[in-house]
Amino acid sequence: MIELIVNKNKEEKIIAVVENGKLVEIYEENEQNIKARNEGNIYIGIVKDIVPGMQAAFVDIGTEKNSFIHVKDIIPQVDEKVEKRIDTKIKNVIKVGQKILVQIQKDSNDKKGARTSTHIKLTGKYVVLMPNTNIVTISQKIENESEKERLLKILRKLLPENTGAIVRTAAVKKNEEELKEDLEQLLSKWNKIKEKFGNAPSKSQLLYKSPSILEKIILDLPENRIEKIMVNDKNEYKEINEILKEMDEKINVEIDNNILEKYELEKQIEKSKQRKVWLNCGGFITIDQTEALVAIDVNSGKFTGKSTLEETVYKVNYEATIEIAKQLRLRDIGGIIIIDYIDMENQETKQKILKVLEESIKKDRSKIQIVGFTPLDLLEMTRKHICSND
Repeated sequence: MIELIVNKNKEEKIIAVVENGKLVEIYEENEQNIKARNEGNIYIGIVKDIVPGMQAAFVDIGTEKNSFIHVKDIIPQVDEKVEKRIDTKIKNVIKVGQKILVQIQKDSNDKKGARTSTHIKLTGKYVVLMPNTNIVTISQKIENESEKERLLKILRKLLPENTGAIVRTAAVKKNEEELKEDLEQLLSKWNKIKEKFGNAPSKSQLLYKSPSILEKIILDLPENRIEKIMVNDKNEYKEINEILKEMDEKINVEIDNNILEKYELEKQIEKSKQRKVWLNCGGFITIDQTEALVAIDVNSGKFTGKSTLEETVYKVNYEATIEIAKQLRLRDIGGIIIIDYIDMENQETKQKILKVLEESIKKDRSKIQIVGFTPLDLLEMTRKHICSND
């Protein structure tokens, strides 16, 4: 059972996903980070400067800093391995002063402008639309081969020429009519964006605003799993009902002035900000975020075990793996993640831990890639932020 909690005060708004009484995702919004969060937005951009040595350009999209675009994000997508076939010079692809349609892939920060791409993606309930390409693929989380084939067959039948798509996990067991309806809504959005772009003057401007955090959560979570949305503010109550009406979602919305206390969320939120997280066995993990990566260290702490050293190590690493998966989702940790497990001598033990990690991240809505153990026995993985400005 999933409930969404929206708690608003003068300074900020907290959006929480609670599953069976436990906090599994938490997002904090204030005026500053709402303005900074532009990932997914689509703009008219004007090329300001080309840097041949970097195979990149700077594009004015109307934000404080010019955005950055690499040549691989401009040339047409023929397949998903673009990096291996880049032999085109950027100066032969775009020119200074040119008007281009771009989407923000990664938000700006204090030092860098936003990372943009001409490869547009529009996310629906069951499908991610990718105009101007013929790539049709499917979520890695869908494992049943016959279901994969069924969904891909339907999608290829429905897609217009030169239009690609990704089948989302929520599409499992959906019929052709349901997929068609979702796809048509996305195609309608795309046609409106194209029309605006074609009619607009050569001036940077926002053409499409990406869904809010709440809308993303509703889009991403499996159908019929959100039991209700609890809010503490009348204006927020009205806004959420309007959003649900636009999305054609039937979810019960209730008002309660003391939702944080009722769900005992304050303690859980406080814990989600702590560097050290204790494990049931007595061990603990520490989470340190740097500009380049996130380092997670596993420690045995108070746990000494009752059997062999290898079994003791496995017990701590096993509990740590499950907790790490929870914390990645809870804190919306993104980018490169390095996990320093307690040393495991046995290769079989390492493989067991990898399988535990693979299973534990299945509930996460984000795209996660487990690279594996490095020569230094550090586990390397990546995770894409759900909602962040980092």
